[in-house]
Amino acid sequence: MLILTRKQGESITIGDDIRITILDVKGKYVRVGVEAPRSLAVHRQEIVPVAKEEPGK
Repeated sequence: MLILTRKQGESITIGDDIRITILDVKGKYVRVGVEAPRSLAVHRQEIVPVAKEEPGK
């Protein structure tokens, strides 16, 4: 696992077409923006089992 430190407004790029940006940090919560092709499914980890059972969500 690669571990990186980012500040609000900073980004991480994966490949040529995925960008993860730290939008906001409040206490122990972080708002993250993900820019990725529509063909790539992006889900929160806690809903991955549900998303696999219910295609299209």
